[in-house]
Amino acid sequence: MHKANFDMRGLNLDQMQTLAQVVELGSFSAAAERLGLSQPAVSLQVRQLERRFGVRLIERVGRRAIPTPAGEDFLAHARRIGVAIDAIIEAMAPHASGVTGRVRIGTGATACIYLLPPTLRALRHSLPGLDIVISTGNTADVLRAIDENRVDIGLVTLPAPGRMFDVQPVLQDELVVVAPADGHRLPKEVAPADLARLPLLVYEPGANTRRVVDQWALRAGIVLKPVMELGSVEAMKELIAAGLGCGLLPRMALRRKDAARPYTVRSLKPKLYRRLGLVLRRDKPLTKGLRELIAAIRTLE
Repeated sequence: MHKANFDMRGLNLDQMQTLAQVVELGSFSAAAERLGLSQPAVSLQVRQLERRFGVRLIERVGRRAIPTPAGEDFLAHARRIGVAIDAIIEAMAPHASGVTGRVRIGTGATACIYLLPPTLRALRHSLPGLDIVISTGNTADVLRAIDENRVDIGLVTLPAPGRMFDVQPVLQDELVVVAPADGHRLPKEVAPADLARLPLLVYEPGANTRRVVDQWALRAGIVLKPVMELGSVEAMKELIAAGLGCGLLPRMALRRKDAARPYTVRSLKPKLYRRLGLVLRRDKPLTKGLRELIAAIRTLE
């Protein structure tokens, strides 16, 4: 199979442009005047091209400079190169202004479903050329992806340990008890001891939200023994609605359309919050798209 030769040593665009101007104007001196160069400089650039390929590219017929057959072939390819260079310049201009490109964000499923859609819709409207890629996982998964540069930024439940990370707290989300309305009598505020007596559905082990809940209960000397551990808030809500237990859910996950479901919602005592924050590598270059994403998410405070 033929292997392309990309050896560009000794060939530059200025020399190609100079040769094209000499041929177009039929004169070294006229090309020098148009290019703002001296005539010897123009002659030198043409000679450098000729030495590079070992052929004559220009010859004089009377007082006019015209291309040799080799020069005509060269200029035919040079025109195509010029078109490609113009296309490169045109393609790079939006990137330089930051109106296009790609931003990769990692987050939890709850924030992805309930928090980010309006923000990302507004961002897509203001920067229609920006490609937004979302991946979901728990905090540990997202931090690993940030560290390995598989995502640019994360919106995760804090803490987010790691010296290489820049962490910007964004908002607090209350954790509440959600129960089927006809299943369990709950006090107005649910203490750890009350929670321990309930058939409890909680986040799966390893999730930062689960750690927040377990630490809250342990401060009261209570070890929670859930009947189910799940990674999906939507699955927990369906199981609660079916009367299979009570769940500890972020309040953001309770949308207005859930009001039609047979739920009872109670705050914890003492109240419990998880903190969401933006995380990115300290050495991450901030493109315009990434800066705009950070600014948009920070308005959620």
